[in-house]
Amino acid sequence: MKFAMDRRNSQPASVFYYFFFLFVISSSLLLFNIAEAQTLDPVEARALNSIFQQWNTKAGSLWNISGEPCSGLATDQTGIEDNPNFNPGIKCSCGTTNGSCHITHLRVYAASIKGVIPKELADLTSLIFLKLDQNFLTGPIPAFLGNLTSLEILSLGINSLSGTVPKELGNLQKLKILAFGSNNLSGSLPPELGSLTNLEQIYIDSAGVGGDVPQTFAGLVKMQTMWASDNAFTGKIPDFVGNWSKLTSLRFEGNSFEGPIPSSLSSLTLLNDLRIGDLSNISSSLDFIKDLKNLTVLVLRNNLISGNIPSNMGEYGKLQRLDLSFNNLTGRIPGSLFTLSSLSFLFLGNNSLSGVIPPQISSTLLTVDLSYNELSGSLPSWVTQQNTSLNLVANNFPGDILRNSAPALGLSCLQRNFSCNGDPPRYSSFAIKCGGPDMRSSGGINFEADNSTLGAASLHLTDSRRWAVSNVGLFGEKVGATYTFNTLSQITGTLDSELFQTSRISGGSLRYYGLGLENGPYNVNLRFAETVYADPNSLTWQSLGRRVFDIYLQGSRRVKDFDIRKETSGASNRAVQRDYKVQVSQNYLEIHLFWAGKGTCCIPQQGSYGPIISAISVTPDFKPTVSNLPPTAPKKSKTGLIVGIVVSVAVLSIIAIFAVLYCRRKGSDIDEEEELLGIENRPNTYTYAELRNATEGFNSANKLGEGGFGSVYK
Repeated sequence: MKFAMDRRNSQPASVFYYFFFLFVISSSLLLFNIAEAQTLDPVEARALNSIFQQWNTKAGSLWNISGEPCSGLATDQTGIEDNPNFNPGIKCSCGTTNGSCHITHLRVYAASIKGVIPKELADLTSLIFLKLDQNFLTGPIPAFLGNLTSLEILSLGINSLSGTVPKELGNLQKLKILAFGSNNLSGSLPPELGSLTNLEQIYIDSAGVGGDVPQTFAGLVKMQTMWASDNAFTGKIPDFVGNWSKLTSLRFEGNSFEGPIPSSLSSLTLLNDLRIGDLSNISSSLDFIKDLKNLTVLVLRNNLISGNIPSNMGEYGKLQRLDLSFNNLTGRIPGSLFTLSSLSFLFLGNNSLSGVIPPQISSTLLTVDLSYNELSGSLPSWVTQQNTSLNLVANNFPGDILRNSAPALGLSCLQRNFSCNGDPPRYSSFAIKCGGPDMRSSGGINFEADNSTLGAASLHLTDSRRWAVSNVGLFGEKVGATYTFNTLSQITGTLDSELFQTSRISGGSLRYYGLGLENGPYNVNLRFAETVYADPNSLTWQSLGRRVFDIYLQGSRRVKDFDIRKETSGASNRAVQRDYKVQVSQNYLEIHLFWAGKGTCCIPQQGSYGPIISAISVTPDFKPTVSNLPPTAPKKSKTGLIVGIVVSVAVLSIIAIFAVLYCRRKGSDIDEEEELLGIENRPNTYTYAELRNATEGFNSANKLGEGGFGSVYK
C-alpha cells in the first residue's frame, strides 16, 4: 500500500521531467536550425571577398570560400593559429538573434600576398585575431586598425610596411599581443601605445623605429615579452622596465642606448631570457643579476661592463647560455661557472680576465670562448680530453706549454704577440677563398681553401702558418650551424662568379689573421656578396632580410654598419669589392668582421645575420725582401727532385741489366739444344743412324773412354 502511494505521488514529477526533456530537445533543434541557417554578415562578406581579390589569394585547402564562408572549419573547434592547411582562413562567431555571423579571426600568413592593407578590413569590426606576417605588404600601417577595438592579437611582422606607427593603435584596449617587427617603419613609438594596459607581448625588433622609449610605457605592467632589438632607440633603457614584474623575456640589442644597465632590472625575478647589448658611453656592472636565478639565457655582450664575474654563478642552476664577451671584466673566472651542469655555451672573450683556466668542467659545457683575455699558466687536462669547442686565441699562455699540452690546437704562435713565422718574417702576401675550396681567379690570384669545419668558438691555422681564422658566436637558437653558406646562383658584377658562391659566415665575431708578414704597407681586398636573401625584385618576404656588421682592420674600425645590399642598390647575388690600405708593424695583420646586434635575425630562416665574406687577398704596397714561401718548401722541393731522379735511374739500370742477362741466357740455351739434339744437318755433324753403324752398334770393343758429354768411340 505504501509502495502504491509512493508511485502515485511520483507521477506528477515524471510528467514534469518528460515535458522538460521535450522542451530541451525542441529548443536545441531550433537553435541548430538557426545556426545552420546563419550566414556571414553581408557587409563583412563583401569586405572579405574584396580583400582576397586585392591580394590575389584564395582559401586554404580545408576551408571552402566559394560557398558560405562561415561554415565548416570556420565555425567548428579547429584551431587557426598554426594550422598550415587552414591558411588563409577565418573563424566566425554566429549569434542566435539576428541570424548573422561575424568574422573574429583572419589569418593570411606567409602567403606571398602583395599590396597594401585594404581599407575593407575596417568593416571586420568583430576581429579578435589578425595575423598577416611574412608577406610583402607595403604602404603604411593604416590608422583605421585602431577602430577594431575587439582586437586581442595584431601581428604584422616581416613585411615591407613603411611610415610611422599610428597613434590610433592606442585605442586597442583589449590588445594582448602586438607585433610589427622586421618592417621599414620610421619615427618614434607613439606615447598612446602606453594605454594598452592589457598588453602582454610586443615584438618590434628590426621595425625601424627609434627615439626614446615613451615614458607612458611604464603602465604596461602586464608585459611578459618585449623584443626591441635592431632599432634606433636612444637615451637610456628606462628604469620602469624593472616594474614589469611579470616579464620573462627582454631583448634590447643593436640600438643606440647609453649605459648603464638599470639596476631596477634586479627585481625581474621571473626573467628566463635577457639579452642586452651594444650600450655606449657609461659602464655597467653585473650586480643587478644577483637574484635572477631563473635565467636560461643571459646575453650581455658589448656593454662596457666592468668588475668581476660573480663568484656565485654556480647558483644559476637553469642557465644554459651565458655571453659576457666584449666587455671590460677583470679578475679570475669562477670555477663554479665551469661546473654548472645546465650550462652549454659560455662566451667570455674580449675581456681582461686573468689567472688560469678552471681545472674542472661540466660534461654539458661544449662551447667555450676565452679568446682575447690575459689568461696564463698551464692548460687543464680537459682541454684535450673533452669534445669541447674552445677558442683561446690572444692570451698569455707560454708557447712551450701550448706545444706540449695541446699541439693540435695550433695556439702556440697565436697568443698576444702572434709570433707565427715572425722572427724572421717569411711572407709578403696571402689570399683566402673564404668558406670554400682553393681556386684561381681570372686575374691569376691563387686563393687558398678555407673549408675547414668551424664551431661556435673555434680556430683553424693552416699548415704553412701563413694565415689563420677564428670564429666566435651562435646563430640565435639555430642548431647545427656550419658557418659556411653555399649558393648555386650566378653572381653578377664579376668575372669570377664561382669565387662568391661559397662564403664564410659568423654569428658574432669572425677574424682572419695574416701571419709572418714582412712589415710595411699592404693593400687589403675584401670580396662580398649577399647570397642568403632573395633578390628584392622577387617581391617575397624572403627578400626582406637585412645584414649589418662592422669592418675592423688592425683593431681600427673602418666601416660601421656595413650593409652589402646597400652597396649594390638593394640587389642580392651581386659582387662587392672593398679595398683598404693598412700598415703591418708587428708581422701580422688582423681582419675583423663584427656583428653589433644589428640586422634582421630570422629572414629567410633562424640565424640569418652576422658577418659574411667570400674572399680575401692581401698584397704588399712595397718591394718585399722575403721569399713568400713556407719555411721548408725549398728544401723539400730539391730533395724530392734529387731522390726522384736517383730512384728512376737506378730502376731503369736494373731493368736493363736483367734484360741483357736474360737475352744472353736465352741464347746459350738455344745453342746447347741445337748442338746436342742435332736439329738439322750441318758440316761435321752426324745422324744417330750413322753413329750406330760406325761403332758397330756402340760395341764396347770400339770404346776409347769417357768425355764430358759421354762415351767416346773410335
